[in-house]
Amino acid sequence: MSSETTGRQHVAPASIRDAFSRAMSAMYTTEVPLYGTLLSLVSQVNKTTLEQDDSLRRHLEATDDLARIDLERHGAIRVGTPAELHSVRRVLQPMGMLPTGYYDLSAAGVPVHATCFRPHSAAELSKNPFRLFVSLLQPNLIPDERIRAMAMETLGRRQIFSCRMYEILDIYESCGGLTNVEAEEFVQEARDGFRWHANAAVPHDDYLRLLRENSVLADIVAFRSPHINHLTPRTLDIDVVQSEMRDWNIPLKEYVEGPPKRKCPILLRQTSFKAIEEPIQFPTDTKGPTNSANAVFGHHTARFGEIEQRGVALTVNGRQMYDSMLQSALQDGITAVHADAYSLKFADFPDSWERLRAEGLAWFQYRVDWDKMQSAGTLKSNDLENLIQSGYVVYEPIIYEDFLPVSAAGIFQSNLVNPRATNGGSPGSVPCSNKREFELALGVEIMDEMRLYKKIQDDSLAKCRQCVRDFGQGIITK
Repeated sequence: MSSETTGRQHVAPASIRDAFSRAMSAMYTTEVPLYGTLLSLVSQVNKTTLEQDDSLRRHLEATDDLARIDLERHGAIRVGTPAELHSVRRVLQPMGMLPTGYYDLSAAGVPVHATCFRPHSAAELSKNPFRLFVSLLQPNLIPDERIRAMAMETLGRRQIFSCRMYEILDIYESCGGLTNVEAEEFVQEARDGFRWHANAAVPHDDYLRLLRENSVLADIVAFRSPHINHLTPRTLDIDVVQSEMRDWNIPLKEYVEGPPKRKCPILLRQTSFKAIEEPIQFPTDTKGPTNSANAVFGHHTARFGEIEQRGVALTVNGRQMYDSMLQSALQDGITAVHADAYSLKFADFPDSWERLRAEGLAWFQYRVDWDKMQSAGTLKSNDLENLIQSGYVVYEPIIYEDFLPVSAAGIFQSNLVNPRATNGGSPGSVPCSNKREFELALGVEIMDEMRLYKKIQDDSLAKCRQCVRDFGQGIITK
């Protein structure tokens, strides 16, 4: 039912997403003050980088990326059951955040699989690109039957959102949108659903059993609701941030995950400050309220602050080349910590925008250079490739909006209390994929991110062709 037929004025999904992103960032800054320090550092590095690199600034302006840099975030949460995943999907729907890509982290010793909820279109991404990496526990990967039974029984007792949130979701789903008043309440309820709670849902002994089995398992099961595991600002120079974190005495991950440093950044590079230790009250009786009189005091270490630098999105062929080089490195026991040897493994991956485009390894967005075209007066050819070579049509890399399973696992592992031995999470090393079961829990199919990048590129090419035709008829359609 549309807002026109009901007389309701609905808030745009991007506006709700923007409000939610800001609310989450403000809440996490209060909960984890070091995250606020990280935001200041990243903002300072980005400002300096733009002042020193005018070509980067022009590129970001041309692709509508400049305005989104300071507000760009991604978050991560972990849920325990298919029902919880389904509820999270319903909550993110009014914000225009849709499940995109499937990630199985089990090969890296993390018993979860995940998707990224994010906007799909270039227009929506330019308004606010907030994305949420949502992981779901795979209980079949818990080898101890008693711990698995205890975990599922504990998860079965909790409801992660308030009754009021479900009422608002019913309104959204029946009316097709939310009014201003409803949207404001919705954002508060959604934020509070991911708030940190210092009271555990399990006794201390059970928590220790979960922790010994797997730190991520303990983080998922031991609390009364999911909580933000980390929030991540986007930097324009992650190597400078990594160096500055040391100078600011921020406890940090030893090396940057993802591809090696390049002239033409690809995909995603990530680092983080170490997970903080937080005080927790554990109940002696899980059926009653927890208070200091009947609690056991302990601590939990899981939440951290991450930083990311995003490069160009790779095509299927580009990703296959990257994954092949990555797998070769991992098979030889080489990771990003072995800086020179790691870079050498990727030496044959083209490092110029011209070659990446010519060889079909990366996605690009195209636009007409109207100033140059108007100066020419007439065009000798309408062939798009000739116009690209002549500079009448220019191209810019499309930013990678998604995640890398090996990098995600590396960040997770570096912040675990008892990290498990892994095979590096190399591509193709997952013994089986439960993508279909994951989609059944979601209630919708997961979008293939490659289709989204292709559409952005194809739409930009179609617009260029139309502009060239219009120009030939004396029409300027900027």
